[in-house]
Amino acid sequence: MLQLPAQVYTQIIGHCLSGLPDEACGLLGGDPESGVAVKCYPTHNEAASAKLYTVPGKEFLHADRDAEAHGMAIMGVFHSHTHTDAYPSPTDVAQAPDPGWHYVLVSLRDVLPMLRSYRIVGGRIDEEPVVVDGEPEPEGSVPGGGQ
Repeated sequence: MLQLPAQVYTQIIGHCLSGLPDEACGLLGGDPESGVAVKCYPTHNEAASAKLYTVPGKEFLHADRDAEAHGMAIMGVFHSHTHTDAYPSPTDVAQAPDPGWHYVLVSLRDVLPMLRSYRIVGGRIDEEPVVVDGEPEPEGSVPGGGQ
């Protein structure tokens, strides 16, 4: 399970929307073992593509150092899919760097963004529940959005 404070959830969605027409990406800082993400690290998409994303090495290093300085670790990555479902593509699976990470995808295909999280280990994709501020979010909703 992935737990997100509403502020982190909102930052992820906002960063993904601001990246259009390209995919947007970033990192999550928190406690990998408990699945609690407490910080969002929006990054530049070095690939500058609507179909691929690359977190720049320097931005990863900065986020990793900041997380460590605050007693956290990088526990996952997020990125948007601009025209497809929030499900890992074959490229996403092939590039999944850490079996302990949470892989968050935000689909921007429909009117409301759809956020989902996955664990990817050895090519196997397992969806996990996402809880925002202690409550599971209805599909496609934005916290505090009146749904």
